Amino acid sequence: MPELPEVETYRRFIDEVAVGQTITGLAVNDAHVLAVPEAELRAGLLGRTITGTSRLGKNCFVELDNGRLLVLHFGMTGDIGAYRDAPDAPRFTRVAWHLSDSGLNLAFIDPRKFGRIRLADSAEAYQKAKKLGPDALQITAAELYAKLSRRRVFVKPLLLDQGLTAGLGNWIVDEVLFQAKLHPERIGNSLIEKEVGALHAAIQLVLTTAIQHEANYRNFPKSFLIHAREWDESATPGSDAHTFCPRHPKVKIEKTYVGGRATYTCPKCQPTPVAAAEKSGAS
Repeated sequence: MPELPEVETYRRFIDEVAVGQTITGLAVNDAHVLAVPEAELRAGLLGRTITGTSRLGKNCFVELDNGRLLVLHFGMTGDIGAYRDAPDAPRFTRVAWHLSDSGLNLAFIDPRKFGRIRLADSAEAYQKAKKLGPDALQITAAELYAKLSRRRVFVKPLLLDQGLTAGLGNWIVDEVLFQAKLHPERIGNSLIEKEVGALHAAIQLVLTTAIQHEANYRNFPKSFLIHAREWDESATPGSDAHTFCPRHPKVKIEKTYVGGRATYTCPKCQPTPVAAAEKSGAS
């Protein structure tokens, strides 16, 4: 699923090729991805000039000259592209917008059709309607601590809750918790201020690193947990060369399920709450 880093990459692409362009055509190849009637989308877009872009979590906003927004949510397999001639349209282009000055068509690509396209009056209105928390790159350490301190829930599902902070997906949360050296089954309100500070710093580190590398995880630093995940295609089939902690080469990464989601942890870096309590008591 496109997460915050991928969506930020898409936003930058749209910003580069479409800002200042007027939308003069709309091709709807599959209305399944529309969250508004096609006629309403046409009326809201045709003749409008794109004045900018913005993002909230996994949602990309295309800003129009009348103050409204075209909202793109990419679902599990969504992407963005551009082409000039119809035969060159990317496969699985569901909707395309023709841009007047450049002659380009901006393509919303979605093989599995879980993405959605809609209009909104403002980012604030959309955020309120969807009950989204602050963007994960914008939330402050103090805000994060205040939110976590009120919840007796495992920290991993809390971070995945888009109402707490918007933009964190499964692999990102695993990476964040690994970098912060916190177990995913720590209870939110058990985290002290120092630990939340480390968690906040890890969120910034992981997201900015992923954006810097355009979400191509193979280029992430070797100190990142992501290289040990079982879907790392660079690993030789049947080999466990990529399954060890980057900090502790002899410690294998463990795979469990937290809140129904596959979860990867280092048992040495991220001791379970019970183990951590026993160690603290012994010392």
